[in-house]
Amino acid sequence: MNKELMFSHDSTEWRTPLDFFLMLDEEFSFELDAAATEENSLCPVYFDKEDDALSDKNSWHPCKSIFINPPYGRGIGDWVAKAWHESQKGCTVVLLLPARTDTAWFHDWVQGKAEVRFLRGRIRFSDPEGKQMAPAPFPSLLAIYRPSHQRRFSNA
Repeated sequence: MNKELMFSHDSTEWRTPLDFFLMLDEEFSFELDAAATEENSLCPVYFDKEDDALSDKNSWHPCKSIFINPPYGRGIGDWVAKAWHESQKGCTVVLLLPARTDTAWFHDWVQGKAEVRFLRGRIRFSDPEGKQMAPAPFPSLLAIYRPSHQRRFSNA
């Protein structure tokens, strides 16, 4: 992925920097990368496009901790909704998302339902070879969904 593509709307996929993922993995011990490809998966177990992680037939909850850097297009709300629903079955789901706090998906599925961690600065996503690119043209956040028996977070 070149710099021009990164700043265009031609791609909705943004590869997570390995050092950033490893920092999160130390805290959460991820078992599943639910939005990956064979080339960029960050966990030994992953769902790719053919697996259709959003399908009702694919439950994530056998895994205790899931990482998701979903495609950043119009379907992002579907990923966030599925993450919340799966967390209610007993798993922790961590999503790396653009900080678009004015969107319906943020208000419907993140605010008041997830622990939100706004990231300082701009993330440097990676190209297919793992080389860091220029900083993203948008801020990012982590939305962390925990199993239903754990405390709910208020973003007020």
